[in-house]
Amino acid sequence: MLKYIKNRLIRLIPVLLVITFITFSLMYLASGDPAQKKLVAQGRVPTKEMLDATRENMGLNNPFLVRYGQWLWSFMQGDLGESYAKDLPVSQLMWKAMGKTSMVAVSALLLSLIVSIPLGIWTAVRRNTFADYLVRFFTFLANAIPSFLAALLLIYLFCVYLQLLPVLAKNSFQGLILPTVALAMPTIGKFIKQIRAEVLGELGENYVIGAQARGVTSRTILVKDVLHNAMLSILTVIGFSVGHLFAGSVVIEAIFQWPGMGKLVMDAITARDYPVIQGFVVYIAIIYVLINLLTDLAYRYFDPRVTES
Repeated sequence: MLKYIKNRLIRLIPVLLVITFITFSLMYLASGDPAQKKLVAQGRVPTKEMLDATRENMGLNNPFLVRYGQWLWSFMQGDLGESYAKDLPVSQLMWKAMGKTSMVAVSALLLSLIVSIPLGIWTAVRRNTFADYLVRFFTFLANAIPSFLAALLLIYLFCVYLQLLPVLAKNSFQGLILPTVALAMPTIGKFIKQIRAEVLGELGENYVIGAQARGVTSRTILVKDVLHNAMLSILTVIGFSVGHLFAGSVVIEAIFQWPGMGKLVMDAITARDYPVIQGFVVYIAIIYVLINLLTDLAYRYFDPRVTES
């Protein structure tokens, strides 16, 4: 296992290099003068002398590859540059917002698992009944409604109509409820659909019929055998969904004014704060890469027959 982890980590190095190069290139090709944008974002009227001094200080007079090398070296040391608008280190801003985003994303993932695993198994066991059709109908709605629309509907229902929760999210448990539910709804729909399909497939296998013939209880078969064998496909969906939850929090946090990565990057887009945008893109890419690694390791745990390809 240690050798497998080592080989996977080595393979991640070229992937991360390509990600950083593409991200830096896109910011390099963006329209406008970064020095001018930085001075304007700080509320200063740029003069020629100020622009020249700022360009020199930011290293904008260097060739592209030199600038990329300097940025990459700083990035490897945890330095993502400084925000144009706030004149603060990007890593400091992102680290402060990362905890809030992680809180929403992890809460949404836990809610999705708590709801979808029992319902997915239950609908598979009671397939083609009224309860199965009802859950599948709500699963279809959850998949069809995007997160931002679900957020607006939840605001109207619980904040405007019922007046049970605050409209704008605050740094409290109440402020966390609606962003979590809005972010989790599409994920719950995907999880229930995948778990139901996998459990249905396993229930038709010969080992289930044999276990039932030997008098093994249905609960034991479901928990120890069926769910374990279906876990590989379920882990794939969970792995992809974790990255989606972190990336999807951008719009949700902007709607609820939750002070996380989403709100930070939306404010940066409005202000054309390129260092913050660049840091966010790299951050999301790293999250996806690490989640894929953890998913592969989970494969090895649930099925030791999985080998490195």
